[in-house]
Amino acid sequence: MALSLFVLALPLLFVFVFLNATTFSFEKLGISPQAALLILIFTLFGSLINIPLTKRTVEQTTMTFGWFRVPVRRESGLAINLGGAVIPIALSCYLLFKVPLWPVLTATFLMILICKFLTRPVPGRGLAIPMFIPPIFAALLAILFAREFAAPCAYISGVLGTLIGGDLLNLGKARRLGVGIVSIGGAGVFDGIFLVGVVSVILTAFFG
Repeated sequence: MALSLFVLALPLLFVFVFLNATTFSFEKLGISPQAALLILIFTLFGSLINIPLTKRTVEQTTMTFGWFRVPVRRESGLAINLGGAVIPIALSCYLLFKVPLWPVLTATFLMILICKFLTRPVPGRGLAIPMFIPPIFAALLAILFAREFAAPCAYISGVLGTLIGGDLLNLGKARRLGVGIVSIGGAGVFDGIFLVGVVSVILTAFFG
């Protein structure tokens, strides 16, 4: 009985610890626990929302029965994800005014290069990067270049490096895959973006 209750309570305990660790981490960025919780909620739910930037309908011809060809319309274009791009970019811009610029720009430039070469096109999904790459490298670069303000540096370089290097500089690869709507900050890189706000800041909170 006690074991069953423990198993049932384990997910709730994990969520509680996760939320507390996350809000503590964002405090290192100079953000209140209440604001951190709101950012976390909006980021998670915002990941379901893609804001269209460009959109067009492409007509393709496919063979169906014998020699009969049926035109098929497919939408293509570019979108930006609310939780994976808009909110993280807004927070990064806010944090930029709180830190010395050059160390952050150096870390961001290196993150762009790392994400550019580690992002891979995945058929049916678009662009994808291993989820732990952005937070781990962002934390290491922040500690190396900006130890006194490692937490905001890790967040800014992790977010901008992933979005610019992982998504924007690889848009051509995504289009060649035949993906309909390419989403900046979408499914393929959202995990990495989200973990940047959690893992990298936790790491720098302890080691920065």
